[in-house]
Amino acid sequence: MTKDIHALILAGGENKRLPMIKGFLEINGRRIIDSNVDILKRIFEKVLISTNNPEIYCYLGLPMVGDTMRQRGPMTGILSVLNIPEISVIFVTACDMPFINSELVQYIVARWDKKWDAAVPLFDKKPQPLLGIYSKSGAQYMETSIKQGKRSLMNFLQDIRVLYINEKDVRKRDPEGRSFVNINTRADVRHVIGVDA
Repeated sequence: MTKDIHALILAGGENKRLPMIKGFLEINGRRIIDSNVDILKRIFEKVLISTNNPEIYCYLGLPMVGDTMRQRGPMTGILSVLNIPEISVIFVTACDMPFINSELVQYIVARWDKKWDAAVPLFDKKPQPLLGIYSKSGAQYMETSIKQGKRSLMNFLQDIRVLYINEKDVRKRDPEGRSFVNINTRADVRHVIGVDA
C-alpha cells in the first residue's frame, strides 16, 4: 500500500452542463464515487475528497478539503490539497470517472519519481491530466496559473516537469482507455450508463 502518496478524488465540480451530483450516478448498482473510493483505498493508505459541499460526502468517512481560492476548477482543488503542509504528492482522479483501472493506477504510481512535478498518462496522443500524480514542487506554478485566470490543466502541464506515461504502456493495462472516460453532459450519461439524465 502506498504511504507517501495521498489519493484525491475531485468532487467539487460546478456541473454547469449536468446539474446533478455526478459521483452519485450508478454503474452496476453502485455509485461511481463509492467504487472509486474502494479502488483507491486498496492502493493508497490515505484518500481525500476535494469538495465545497462536505455534507454530501460525509457518509464516506474520508477527510475533505474545500477550495482555498475563489476560482473554481480541478486545478484549484488540486492546489488546495497540495497546500496542506503534510502532503507533498497526490494521485488525482475525479468523481465522474466510472471505469478507473486499478492496474493502470498502480503502474502510474510505480513509475513516479520525485524529480518530476507531475506524472500523467498519454492516450490517443493526448495527456490525461485527471488520472495522474501532482507534486508540491509544482504548486507555485499552479497558483500563478490560477491567479492569471489560466485554469486549464492541459496548458499548465506545459509549464512544469512532467513524466508522461507512454501510451503503449497505458494500453497494455487499459486497451480502450476506459479509465479516462468521464461524465460531463446528459449525452454522456446516456452513452456511458444507458439512462436519461
